[in-house]
Amino acid sequence: MGGETGYGEALRAGRGALSAGMWAAFCGAACLFCGVVFLAGCAPPRSSHVVIGAKDFTEQVVLGELFAQEIEASGGGKVERRFWLAGSYLCQQALVSGRIDGYVEYTGTALTAILKQPMDRDRVRVEETVERLYEQRYQVRVGKSLGFEDTFAMVVRGADARRLGLKTISDVANHTEIARLGVGYEFAERPDGLRGLSAAYGLKFAGDPRTMELGLLYRALAAKQVDIVAGNSTDGAIKAMDFVALEDDRHYFPPYDAVPLVREESLKRWPQIGVAMERLAGKVSADDMRAMNFAVESQHRDVADVVREFRAKRGL
Repeated sequence: MGGETGYGEALRAGRGALSAGMWAAFCGAACLFCGVVFLAGCAPPRSSHVVIGAKDFTEQVVLGELFAQEIEASGGGKVERRFWLAGSYLCQQALVSGRIDGYVEYTGTALTAILKQPMDRDRVRVEETVERLYEQRYQVRVGKSLGFEDTFAMVVRGADARRLGLKTISDVANHTEIARLGVGYEFAERPDGLRGLSAAYGLKFAGDPRTMELGLLYRALAAKQVDIVAGNSTDGAIKAMDFVALEDDRHYFPPYDAVPLVREESLKRWPQIGVAMERLAGKVSADDMRAMNFAVESQHRDVADVVREFRAKRGL
């Protein structure tokens, strides 16, 4: 503090020796310097490394790590991980501002939540719309699907599926044994949820569905309190508890294909990102994703180790 006081006193003394014009020029230069420093502080940090983001749930962190490892293996240098970002909106803002170079999104979410387009169940049309609008609005490239989607799924016990030959949701309509339904609160109410699904497939269930928290659905299914539940297609519990996710053979649910989003500017700076995107295209199945989710969530394994094992198995 003493040094700052001494500097202030010297500056006040010096002012008397300066002309008014000289003092004004000095003040103007000082203000300009402070303004530059302030703006630089507000500008988004630009890393010298590729920066990959991920949302705040297990599957996203697994996919972010997969993308990052593949970029590193493709010669893109050390990748900085910025994971556990709170949702699609924050990831989108980080992407367009340059705080991250890419992350993995789901086409249905991109279409409706980010691009604010009407829901569309046609996979090809959704892909075309998402690719076109991201390029036009944000100069962001949408990569090819990683090979799976994370959408709603009607899930039954594996023993029942094998005994009754259940493979698709349509199969359920022919078996009155699969009559007790369990759903989450959101699925029971949303317009593309239970009511529309029942109409599309001609499903009739025994009484009103049991509505419960998502975390309880699989427990109820395992305990035979219900016969079929509306879960998510890549839930780790499906593999862990010998459940089967039935195929949506009438394509009722919108497509939620997992695709990498990358800034065009970043692709020019690091072409290895594009190489990694191509190498990962079509490499991850729903079963693969369930297995990795299970390994991280239920077995409490390290994400990086799980991803390295998967890449080795796939020859990446």
